[in-house]
Amino acid sequence: MRQDTLADVFSIIRNAEKVGKTGCVTPASNLAREVLKIIQKLGYIGVFEFIDNGRSGKFRIELKSKINGCNVIKPRYSVKAGEFEKFEKRFLPARGFGILIISTTSGVITHEEAREKNIGGKLIGYIY
Repeated sequence: MRQDTLADVFSIIRNAEKVGKTGCVTPASNLAREVLKIIQKLGYIGVFEFIDNGRSGKFRIELKSKINGCNVIKPRYSVKAGEFEKFEKRFLPARGFGILIISTTSGVITHEEAREKNIGGKLIGYIY
């Protein structure tokens, strides 16, 4: 029984990148789909597709060997619009390097988009 599907997705991607694989298969969820769309838009991964297995399904992900680190953030901290810099210092290696992924009322977005829209939310994860 899976407790945190998104943590499993990040773990599988990180491990596959470390050993140099060109693709991986991860468990599927709606939150994982939204996070993968963001990561794909930013160019960290290639295409991904949903595979229906009669249960929750799986994602087949094409890797581009551009991910140095990724993980979920637990506990899911609440962050206000002006507090992103504090969490950038904590989770990202350098300023302007990598992204924080945030769940907001506008959907799942990056911390840069949230800063532009001047909204806060819950921290989900990071990737660089």
